[in-house]
Amino acid sequence: MQKVEEIAALPSTVAIAPRGKIRMNMSTIVLILLATALGIGGQFMLKYGMGQMGPLSLSTGSIFQIIWQIATAPYVIGGLLIYGVGTFFWLITLSRIELSVAYPFVSLNQVLILLIAWLVLREQISPMRAAGVIIICIGMLLVARS
Repeated sequence: MQKVEEIAALPSTVAIAPRGKIRMNMSTIVLILLATALGIGGQFMLKYGMGQMGPLSLSTGSIFQIIWQIATAPYVIGGLLIYGVGTFFWLITLSRIELSVAYPFVSLNQVLILLIAWLVLREQISPMRAAGVIIICIGMLLVARS
């Protein structure tokens, strides 16, 4: 009888699958994917905006100038806004499911950012870096399945 009460107390977005595994519904998966896509889009815009400025060097006399330059860059502002909206959806996701269930999806960021960096930003991706991302994803899959 106690197990029935425990299952009834679970949020409606989580269900117990066979062998005690937690299964997410479609709206939670959509939230995770939306948060991931917005986070990646925000990171891309931040990188693009900072790339337009060129390499910045910090010094005591220039710190306020650099802060102003960053704070007024349209792509940086847009990137922060998009990243912030993604964070909002991630927080909604965390309210629905356990962190240990949600967090393995973050490994999607590694793969997608690597692809965007290579395809859009034309960054050189070494075989070692690609292998590292693959290893991270394999590790996160193992965590997700445990």
